[in-house]
Amino acid sequence: MKITPELYSDMTRQASPKSNSKVNITFAFLVGGAICALGEIILSMLQAYGLDRTEAGTWTSIILVGLSSICTGLGWYAKLAKHAGAGTLVPITGFSNAISSCAIEARSEGPILGVGAKIFTIAGPVILFGCSAASVYGLIYYLFNS
Repeated sequence: MKITPELYSDMTRQASPKSNSKVNITFAFLVGGAICALGEIILSMLQAYGLDRTEAGTWTSIILVGLSSICTGLGWYAKLAKHAGAGTLVPITGFSNAISSCAIEARSEGPILGVGAKIFTIAGPVILFGCSAASVYGLIYYLFNS
């Protein structure tokens, strides 16, 4: 049996689970917003305790990364992501989840050859392309604002 692109498209449509985009997008928006709101609450609380905005922002990032890693380790982040989808990809918590889940999956292979070698499976490309993009944008900014 030869599979044509049209037949393949029909087979994919039939096999794919039906999703309610309006509900999924709304839930992703609400969960992502809740994560951001939590960050703002932490930031405001730290500022209320006397930290300046820069220090409070740093501690807020550290706390969100730590909470995300703990939730990943307990399996809560995966359950939340199953329902919230892209809403859990809020940059700092999503990145922390990606790093933590790589470490958790590789722990059976040992701390050096497992966790140490595979923890950057996700982080490596993000760091590489993030730094590259920042360099290019910085150069463009410098050239147009000199």
